[in-house]
Amino acid sequence: MNPDNVHIVLLGTTHPGNIGSAARAMKTMGLSRLHLVAPLHYPDPRAQATAGRAGDVLSAAYLHEDLATALHDTRLVLGLTARPRRLAADVLDVRRGALRIAEASRTYPVALLFGREDSGLTNTQLSYCHGVVHIPANPAYPVLNLAAAVQIVCYELFLAAGCLEGKWEEPPPTAAPPLASMVELEGFYGHLQRIMQMSGYSRHRPDMLLMRRLRRLFNRAHPERAELNLLRGILTAIERRLG
Repeated sequence: MNPDNVHIVLLGTTHPGNIGSAARAMKTMGLSRLHLVAPLHYPDPRAQATAGRAGDVLSAAYLHEDLATALHDTRLVLGLTARPRRLAADVLDVRRGALRIAEASRTYPVALLFGREDSGLTNTQLSYCHGVVHIPANPAYPVLNLAAAVQIVCYELFLAAGCLEGKWEEPPPTAAPPLASMVELEGFYGHLQRIMQMSGYSRHRPDMLLMRRLRRLFNRAHPERAELNLLRGILTAIERRLG
């Protein structure tokens, strides 16, 4: 696993103490790439207080106004949820999810999304995900504090990387073709939606639901950059023909 390629993304966090505790949870397991998307209160001294000696992770955190910006260079995105969601391509328990993240991070940047403390991830946020991860818990009360969930996931990543001795494995060289980035995928989705509107295909269909289903399809396919460029070329040819 390459820890520099593992991004922990907190969305709309309402309590700054959870941000500091998440930074502390990350540092104990050797991770440092923390991204904060539109937190309700940040910067805040309460975050510093709960971070403890992980103040360096906190001070280096990336602050974003929207999720798309936070994910612009990632190739694999998994969202944490308390229950399986219909719109997600894959549903993994936390151990299998950690194995997938650890393996993928050898080659390219990956992200784990954590939603708001009170509501979790929305369907719109899940539409960015290639799959979801859930932490098995008591069915009668499967509720975890945000920082506790981050700690469990980071611990599973630590185990998945084979790092019980405290040393990260070096990512092996790879010749795998590059996957499409989130920025490239978002550009493709916008292009696809525009062509559907121009052609009249989406005229009698709910546009938002249609795009969610198409996002699910392409997230499941996980296209390479060259494959996405091929699709964009087809869309461009159709666009020219439609005038």
